[in-house]
Amino acid sequence: MTTPDDDTPAPAPCPICGKPAVPEFKPFCSKRCADVDLQRWLSGRYAIPGREEDALGQDDGSREE
Repeated sequence: MTTPDDDTPAPAPCPICGKPAVPEFKPFCSKRCADVDLQRWLSGRYAIPGREEDALGQDDGSREE
């Protein structure tokens, strides 16, 4: 026999240290891990890749004059 608690998935681990996440700091386990993640974003360690044409700019040399 199963109870409703048996169907509840386990919380995802903290992406910084791997400990179980705490609802107050979700998805992290603590304020420290949340701050570590924020510092990584602010220092540029994390980056969202863009398309190649975004990096080159919109001017591709085919202007109509």
